[in-house]
Amino acid sequence: MKKTLLMAALVLISAGCMAQKSNVNKAKSIIMGEEADFDQARQLLGAALQNEETKNQANTWYVAGLVGYQQKIQAERDQLLGKGLDQDKVGQAIMESYDYWVKADEIAMTPTLDKKGREVVDTKTRNNIVKKMLEYYTQQDFVKYGIHLNEQHDFRGAYNVFMRHLSMPDLPMMQDDKLQAQMPKDTTYAQYEYYAALFAIQAQMHDEAIAILEKMKEGSFEPIAVNQFLYQEYVEKKDTTNFVRVLQEAMVRFPSEPWFLQNLINFYIFSGQEQAAIDYLAQAIERDPSVAQYHMIKGNLNANQGHYEEAMKDYDRALELDPKLADAVAGKGRVYYNQAVKMNEDAAYISDQKAYKKALAEMTEMYRKALPFFEQAHELDPENRDFMITLKTLYYRFHMDDKYEAIQEKLNN
Repeated sequence: MKKTLLMAALVLISAGCMAQKSNVNKAKSIIMGEEADFDQARQLLGAALQNEETKNQANTWYVAGLVGYQQKIQAERDQLLGKGLDQDKVGQAIMESYDYWVKADEIAMTPTLDKKGREVVDTKTRNNIVKKMLEYYTQQDFVKYGIHLNEQHDFRGAYNVFMRHLSMPDLPMMQDDKLQAQMPKDTTYAQYEYYAALFAIQAQMHDEAIAILEKMKEGSFEPIAVNQFLYQEYVEKKDTTNFVRVLQEAMVRFPSEPWFLQNLINFYIFSGQEQAAIDYLAQAIERDPSVAQYHMIKGNLNANQGHYEEAMKDYDRALELDPKLADAVAGKGRVYYNQAVKMNEDAAYISDQKAYKKALAEMTEMYRKALPFFEQAHELDPENRDFMITLKTLYYRFHMDDKYEAIQEKLNN
C-alpha cells in the first residue's frame, strides 16, 4: 500500500513538473508572436518560478527574462509605426529581464552531472543571455531609462538603473576579451558613473554616492568636481576625518584650484585652529611658491587679522604670478574697504565736530581707494556677484547714478 502511494505521489510530482515545463514553453511561444500577450506569459511563468524543479532550471529564468526583452522589442517596433513609446513600461521590462538573466546565468554555469557522470554547464543559455545583455549595453537602454527617471525626479530610481548599466562589464558572463573590448571603461563609462553619483546625491543616498566618488577621485573625468562632491558628501555625514583627508589630498593634486585649500583653511579657522590654517598655507607656499592662489589666500588671512600691509604684499605677489587673478585684485580693494568700514564705526564715537569731519573725509578717501580695484576685479570676472554688490554700494556712496543703475540692472538679471 505504501509503495503504491509513493508511486502515485511521484507520478503527481512528475506531472506537476511537466505542466510547469509546458507553461514555460507556452509562455515563450506567446511572446514571440505578433500578438504577444506579455501579461499572460508572466502569469504562466510565475508558477514555474515557484515550482521546486523548474525554478532550478536556467531555461525557466531565461524565458522569464525574455518576456521583458520581447516587450522592449515590440515597443520599439510600435514607436517606428508612430504609436508612441511608454518609457516607464519599457524600462521596467528591461530591469526585470536583467535580474532574471543574472539568475539564469548563475544556474546555467553551476556544474551538473550528465548521463556519463561528467560535470557540464549550460553554455547555450549563457550565450543567448550574453547576446541580449550586450545589446542592452551597446544600445544604452538602461541609460535612456535612467535619464527618463531623472527627468521625473525619481533620483533613486535613476541611480538604480544606471548602476545596472555600469555593472554589466563586471558580470561573470561578460568576462571574455572580445566582450570586454565592446564594453570599455572609457570616458563615456566614467561619465555615467558621475551621473550615477549625482543621482545618489540628489536622492540623499550618501553612502552610495561616496562609494562611486571614492572610486572616481583619482581618475581623469571631472576630477575637481568629483573631489568637491566627495568632500561635500562627507560633510553631510559629519565625517570630519574623511572630509579633511579629501581636502588635503586634493589640494596637493590640484595646486592651481584654490577651492580645496580655502575650505581646508576655513575648517581650521572655524574650528578655532587659525594657527593651523596659517601653518598649512605656509607649507603649501613652501612646497610650490609659484601658485598665485596660495598667496591670494594668505592675503585674505592677513587681511582678516588686520595685517593690511602684509596682506597687500601677498596680493601683489599673487598678481605678479597671475595678473588676471580677480580675487587678488578685489582683495586689495577689500583692504581699503574694510578699513573704511572700521573708520566709519569709530567716527560714531567722536564728539568733536572738527575731528569728526576729518575722520569722515579720511573714511571717504579710503572708500575711494577701494573703488578702482573692485572695478578692475569686475572687469576680470564680470559674473562675480560679490564684486557687483560691493561696486553697487560704492557707486551709491559716490552718487555715480549711471553706473549704479547699470550694476543694479545686471544684478537683477
